[in-house]
Amino acid sequence: MEKKSSKKVELSPAALRPDAAGIDIGPTEIYVAVGADRDPEPVRSFETFTGEWNRLADWLEQCGIGTVAMESTGVYWIPLFQILEGRGLEVYLVNARHYKNVPGRKTDVADCQWLPYLHAVGLLRGSFRPAEKVCALRTLLRHREGLVQAASQEVQHRQKALDQMNLQLHHVISDITGVTGLAIVDAILAGEREGRRLAQLRDGRIRASEETIIQSLQGDYRAEHLFTLQQSLQAYRYYRKLIGQCEREMRRQLDKFDSKIDVEEHPLPPSSKKTQARADEFELRPQQYRIFGVDLTQVPGLNTQTIQVLLGEIGPDFSKFPTASAFVSWLGLCPNNEVSGGKVLRTRTRKVKNRTALALRLAAQSLHHQQSALGAFYRRMRAKLGAPKAITAAAHKLARIIYHLVTAGQSYDESIFILAEKKHAARRMTNLTRQARELGYELAPIPAAVVS
Repeated sequence: MEKKSSKKVELSPAALRPDAAGIDIGPTEIYVAVGADRDPEPVRSFETFTGEWNRLADWLEQCGIGTVAMESTGVYWIPLFQILEGRGLEVYLVNARHYKNVPGRKTDVADCQWLPYLHAVGLLRGSFRPAEKVCALRTLLRHREGLVQAASQEVQHRQKALDQMNLQLHHVISDITGVTGLAIVDAILAGEREGRRLAQLRDGRIRASEETIIQSLQGDYRAEHLFTLQQSLQAYRYYRKLIGQCEREMRRQLDKFDSKIDVEEHPLPPSSKKTQARADEFELRPQQYRIFGVDLTQVPGLNTQTIQVLLGEIGPDFSKFPTASAFVSWLGLCPNNEVSGGKVLRTRTRKVKNRTALALRLAAQSLHHQQSALGAFYRRMRAKLGAPKAITAAAHKLARIIYHLVTAGQSYDESIFILAEKKHAARRMTNLTRQARELGYELAPIPAAVVS
């Protein structure tokens, strides 16, 4: 039996950077260290005022510093990162876990001295940071996410107030934030208590009967609960107003992105999804097609919201990821193999907090009921590995598809995956035939009349 040859990793020698500096950031004070040959006072502290940071940048320029390693602490690093990057310095945003395991270096001064040494010998890797336009869109996207969460909390407060008054309206209709739910709650807050009049406000699409709604509105209308119900409704509408303003600002930010394709020469293809489109899809889908150069909504499982996360977290430029493998590794969607002494210790994926990976996992989970080659792949992996690993495997495949489509500028072609599924079915038939022959049996096809 031949021994499997392991893949060798070719390591290039570390590039020495004597012009490196290190910065340890805190909320009120930062420490900066340069080489001892650069300044008689190689370690200095600065306050976190903008004027102090400009003075810091001037000092680094006087010392001939060309690259800076900076610890990513909260959000304190963002303004300083932008100032140093604007001065033309090469800034490396470093994950603290990559250098904190050395014992005896637990002070801010020691950290800022340790960072330039590691960076100078090429032992630190900078974190991914997209272009400035993408960062602006990302800020708005994450802010919108917080507003949506706050609005959903106000919906829960409204449901709690109804429960305390024993009004079962939110258990009778499917959406208390819909037309019927808002109309009835507004009427209740206006002083209406007659169940039949309230039930007449129901929309014609509500499945619950009028009598059921009347019974659900019989309760104890206490003043304190009506007060909390009114405030939660006002807060919900206020958050919805803020969400609308945020979305309008996001659309203005999308207009600033360069086009990768001439929309007039290559118009947007019609949507292949038969599901009812969201209202914002008519505005987002053309913009996303113009920015990415391909229509990613053609990929099963991907919608405009998923692609919006992809655009806000990474952007249309994937050049910082040399290969698709590097891209899925950054997402944390590939096995993190750890081998020691010829023995595989673990193969679990790395635990990363990546919004793009989370969006792709949700998209992969939506493949369960889709009649497509990717849907068949997900169902096959789910039967073989279970739901969690199947979601990761499908998200991994979606990430590779996105990388190829964006970098190559090609449209999604379902026939390629259908051919792959046919090859898989042929291999499965070959294996079943071989196993049956080894057991002394022979497979025979069922007649078409019996199958029908």
